[in-house]
Amino acid sequence: MQSIKIAILGCGTVGGGVAKILLERADELRSKAGVAIKLAKILELFPARAAKHHDLPLSLFCGTGKDLTIPESQKFLQDIFGDPTIDLVVETIGGSGPEILSIALGALQNKKHLVTANKALLARHGAAIFGTAVREQHAVGFEASVCGAIPIIKAINECLTADDLHSISAIMNGTSNYILSKMEAEAKPFEEALTEAQKRGYAEADPSLDVGGGDAGHKLLILLKLLFGLDLAVEELPVRGIKEINEDDLAFAKEMDCSIKLICYAKKMDGQVSATVQPMMVKRTNLLSKINGVTNAVRLIGRYAGEHLFCGAGAGSLETGSAIVSDIVFIARYGVKAVRDFAARDCRFKSFNELAFPYNISFETEDIPGITGIVATAIGKQHINIDTVGHNRHSSHKAIFSIATMPCTHAQIQEAIEDIQRHHPSCLASYPKIIPILE
Repeated sequence: MQSIKIAILGCGTVGGGVAKILLERADELRSKAGVAIKLAKILELFPARAAKHHDLPLSLFCGTGKDLTIPESQKFLQDIFGDPTIDLVVETIGGSGPEILSIALGALQNKKHLVTANKALLARHGAAIFGTAVREQHAVGFEASVCGAIPIIKAINECLTADDLHSISAIMNGTSNYILSKMEAEAKPFEEALTEAQKRGYAEADPSLDVGGGDAGHKLLILLKLLFGLDLAVEELPVRGIKEINEDDLAFAKEMDCSIKLICYAKKMDGQVSATVQPMMVKRTNLLSKINGVTNAVRLIGRYAGEHLFCGAGAGSLETGSAIVSDIVFIARYGVKAVRDFAARDCRFKSFNELAFPYNISFETEDIPGITGIVATAIGKQHINIDTVGHNRHSSHKAIFSIATMPCTHAQIQEAIEDIQRHHPSCLASYPKIIPILE
């Protein structure tokens, strides 16, 4: 093969970045791949606008340059699938519905390699896509689907294959990390920090997928498949976002020399894997506590090579585009040898709530004498060792304080809370907030 021809589906932020890199670095990419990499077609509903925005030749776009109707775009898509000279399809449309799944499977079934940054698609339909790739003997490149420009997929698949990776803790959503960083550094409430993130283009008009933890959850599901062979449904992974984090939580974290981050966490022990996405109080001795702004970071711990920290840009047009192009080069170089079968392994999924973990429990109670003792006694009755008790904050006849525990299960904490509710039904003003502590 003297060249590999590429078609890009969708020319928004990421697709435009991919096209720009392919055109600007054609000579360098040929040297790295061993064959010429040629951008043959771009399918986009609004070609003239995309061409102008990304400074791309309009001649590369399907059609005459006018906006395409849906039927026209479907016809051009089938033309691309039926073109034997096109070797690889880049999907940057986004979404995880049946139409996008059909496009991804269609590319593979028509003997095209597939490269995508679509983490939602892979999280929901990874088994179908990877299974089809193996049957059709065409590769799927998805480096850009997890943490943009950070080469975490290749690190796991290529660089650390000799190791037994057993733990991952990561910051994989830049929007949430930016908001939490602002809340901590500038004492801004959540809504104000979110508004600033939207003004800067770090958050969408509807930020629910980011601040609700869903985006990070999609990325963790992909890594669970790679690391442990787990094929979990999106609904099986426990996910909690950052909307409930407030100034009291940040104050308690500061007292404990911690920073609050939205953490993607998974740990393998004795063939069982526990995983979650939720806010955690990260100890300052942990490098993840120092990752601020929109930066992403992934911390892997292995049996042989120990700890690795990967840090960098998790999103952006050219950043994500560079990860997609790296997959294109890899597939161009290795062809069918780039096909991988991510078969299920004998790991079993275990609820994170069953994993012993240190926690910070924040209580809002009636401001009465002995209340701290009442709470501490209930916790002790569940055989939970207390690490520290935070300072009481008094407000309108209420006391607000936190207790940090040594490793225990979430179920033990719930039993302690139920004991308080049972024996002192009026003392808790609200249900306590339980936040894991990452050391």
